[in-house]
Amino acid sequence: MTQSYDVIIVGGGHNGLVAAGYLARAKLSVLVLERRPMLGGACVTEEIALGCRCSTMSYVCSLLRPEIVQDLELRRYGFEMLACATSFLPLSDGRHLLLGLGPERDAEQIGRFSRADAEAYPRFNAALQRLAGFLQPTLALTPPDLAAPGLGGMLELIKLGGRFRRLDRVDQALLVKVMTMSIADLLDEWFESPQLKTMLAAGGTVGIYGSPRTPGTAFVLLHHGLGEAGGEAGGWGFVRGGMGGITQAMAASARAHGATLRTDAAVERIVVAGEVARGVMLESGEQIAGRVVVSNADPKRTFLDLVEPTALPPDFRRAIGRLRCRGNSAKVNLVLSEPPDFSCLPGDGPHLRGLIQVAGDDPEYHEQAFRDYAAGRPSRRPYLEITIPSLVDASLCPQDRHVMSISVKYTPLRLADGDWQSHRQELGDLAVETLAQHAPNLSGAVLHRQVLTPEDFETVYGLSGGNVVHGEMVPDQLFSMRPLFGWARYRTPVGNLYLCGSGAHPGGGVMGAPGRNAAREIIGDFRHRRVA
Repeated sequence: MTQSYDVIIVGGGHNGLVAAGYLARAKLSVLVLERRPMLGGACVTEEIALGCRCSTMSYVCSLLRPEIVQDLELRRYGFEMLACATSFLPLSDGRHLLLGLGPERDAEQIGRFSRADAEAYPRFNAALQRLAGFLQPTLALTPPDLAAPGLGGMLELIKLGGRFRRLDRVDQALLVKVMTMSIADLLDEWFESPQLKTMLAAGGTVGIYGSPRTPGTAFVLLHHGLGEAGGEAGGWGFVRGGMGGITQAMAASARAHGATLRTDAAVERIVVAGEVARGVMLESGEQIAGRVVVSNADPKRTFLDLVEPTALPPDFRRAIGRLRCRGNSAKVNLVLSEPPDFSCLPGDGPHLRGLIQVAGDDPEYHEQAFRDYAAGRPSRRPYLEITIPSLVDASLCPQDRHVMSISVKYTPLRLADGDWQSHRQELGDLAVETLAQHAPNLSGAVLHRQVLTPEDFETVYGLSGGNVVHGEMVPDQLFSMRPLFGWARYRTPVGNLYLCGSGAHPGGGVMGAPGRNAAREIIGDFRHRRVA
């Protein structure tokens, strides 16, 4: 091995770059190795047609921790949020639901379907924000080992219990429900209008094998409500220059403090000697020594592909193999000659500048879509989550063009009939045709189309199972169970090998908290001479 670093980070996605930024600031020598030609992992902006750039995978910013923005000085390095708030649902009967224009407008919109729901909606949001306020401090915690918590872990558990006891009893009960219930059952307790319920239900199905009726999906909705983008609880928005604007700022910040960042540097394996990670070997044959190796890859890719089987306890490796890591999304990215013109709400307006959902008229739409997915075929009537970021950020494409991002759910990794190479364009057709039922001008406006299947998620972007959150966000794969019971403290059975990606606590989304937490643990181990 001709080179040596204090820390080698495998994978240049956002969590790896966050870890690099903190570790470099701690005066450690840091090397980040990214196998793709660009940094960012699934948080990237790529040119999909001449002069037209799009957030090809992740498409909105909501969960990025404000302390990371501040600590790594991301605004200094070009990060800029463009706040948005609207959610728009076109309906088959020519009506629509448009939320996010303020409490009075929201009440007016919901009241067209149910006066009771118009009154319940702000109470529901307020309740979820109280629960988010309870959970947010846990995002910065290193989860205690419940089997052997030690004094520090016991103190954290006592603090957590104390905070739970200080919640109102109604919120205590709601928190237990949210952690265990399905999103559909939770919404049934609060609302009566199927239109509002179908708009909200989809938020519980990100990166999980299940429909809104699946227990545990209520927590997924809460997890995605933990964001504080733009300084507002539950806030979200676009990023100037696309989602790659986040990771490019992170990369610039890390470089400015001495980190070395390499692209086209695929790691073939993590070198382990004497039960301790000693560096990496690249696919090119190059070997690089490191006192510590940090994997930003998901747990399955890390332990089943990059670490030799003999270096891991057999029961640990078997448990990693059993992790539920099934994705349910595809992406269709379009270049358009004009924005969509919705029959139910014609012309330009705020409904085009936020989140657009094609989710049917009631939650049964999601259930039917999931049944197709479970049978091994793309949903014939898919749930679509759509953004048109060029209406907010003109830097993404020429003045006479627009880019559209469509997340297509539910889409299986493995097809029951055929393969993705032969069915790729059918998926693109399905997405466009489904949206065109509400915006008839769309079909004639498409100038270019990029279709990313779940297989692309896995092979191109390195997401095992096509799962965008590195493992399903379900109760038995959270907190002290993420990725496995006894191994939730960013360390692994291999000495000096750490995890920093979304497969570690607190999980998925463009949050950065796993990278920050892992870096804190690594810095502590260096300072206390626990690094061999």
